Amino acid sequence: MSLEQQLAAIRDGATKRIPAERLAIMHRATEQLQQSGLAQRAVGVGDHMPEFSLRGQAGNEVRSSDLLTRGSLVLTFFRGVW
Repeated sequence: MSLEQQLAAIRDGATKRIPAERLAIMHRATEQLQQSGLAQRAVGVGDHMPEFSLRGQAGNEVRSSDLLTRGSLVLTFFRGVW
């Protein structure tokens, strides 16, 4: 199964599982993000990520440069509780 087919199956499953009013909120938020222009300014596939630092769960500073000394770095974002 291709990635596009997998994503289509996930979308189809979501429309059956998530209440319509919540789906409307999610779609509205996605539309607002698309209209904001943020995606055009985001780092793209193959681009180099600028160095950054964030606070970890314990409140300690975590620097990308330190993490990269241990190998490749994968950065994910979680939107939080719906």
